[in-house]
Amino acid sequence: MQVVSLNIDVIKKDEKFMEFRIIGEDHTFCNVLRDALLKDEKVKVAAYRIDHPLLKRKEPIFVINTDGTKPPKDALLDAIERVKEEINGLKTNLSLD
Repeated sequence: MQVVSLNIDVIKKDEKFMEFRIIGEDHTFCNVLRDALLKDEKVKVAAYRIDHPLLKRKEPIFVINTDGTKPPKDALLDAIERVKEEINGLKTNLSLD
């Protein structure tokens, strides 16, 4: 199993809001992460944007806004764990005979 690290550059952060850049990712991972974040009832907004590829920065910029009972960083870590569990479930159920 290959372990991949996620490089995040935090732009803004407070008790309910976090904006960060994900280095080296694209729409594929961002859509999965956004969906995992939105499964958390304490997350009110989870969205990202990717600027035009001709611009200097091509990394996705994410925003997470929670209801304040859960810090955005915790929501992000929980969402990443959910994604890992889903991937492991796929691996377990996948049979390549």
